[in-house]
Amino acid sequence: MTLTTRLECIPPADVRLAADSAALLHAMGIAAVHLLASPGAGKTSLILRTAESLSGKVRLGVIQATLAPPAGPGPTPLDALDLPYVQVDTGVQPYLDASMIREALEQLPLADVDLLLIEEIGTLTAPAKQSLGEKVRVVVASLPEGEECPLRYPEPFSHADAIVLNKIDLLPALGFDRSLFYRTLRRLNAEAPVFELSCRTGAGLEDWGAWLVEQVRGDCGAN
Repeated sequence: MTLTTRLECIPPADVRLAADSAALLHAMGIAAVHLLASPGAGKTSLILRTAESLSGKVRLGVIQATLAPPAGPGPTPLDALDLPYVQVDTGVQPYLDASMIREALEQLPLADVDLLLIEEIGTLTAPAKQSLGEKVRVVVASLPEGEECPLRYPEPFSHADAIVLNKIDLLPALGFDRSLFYRTLRRLNAEAPVFELSCRTGAGLEDWGAWLVEQVRGDCGAN
């Protein structure tokens, strides 16, 4: 299925809801960041470390997508954080949509949030250009996925506003070909900044956090 065909399948109602959510978030001065990744790339760990590193700098909120079991959502590491967050059960649909985000926004104390992180279900097969109302879209990749990950999932990498390359501490053990990763990525996306970091060691988190703060301040062209 081509990208054009996929875009044509987005219901007009979802487009309107996404636009309404974007307008609401802008009016509230909230920068929403949509995090996409394959399973195990480290989205939740990235949120935990981001909350730690930005504590006292911005007020963080989280929307976390989940495929809940029949008994309902289970505990999550986000439970330990002192910040507002909402879990969204996507049901049989393996990705978030604009109506889910709209409902989640109604449950959040938006007046107490500057930066909203939206954690997608662990997949890189969601419609690449379907807006949820976010300001920027970030793809989280990790070294164990291999240097050709952008080639396997070209659409999300092509439309990303930034890339996080996680688990950089594993570089010596995995022999990850960094130059091949960048060559592959830049054929798809020549401008998105790449943040090499490790949620385990904390390396690179300062630059990532600074970029997020810039989003809150409205300086999207920096870095």
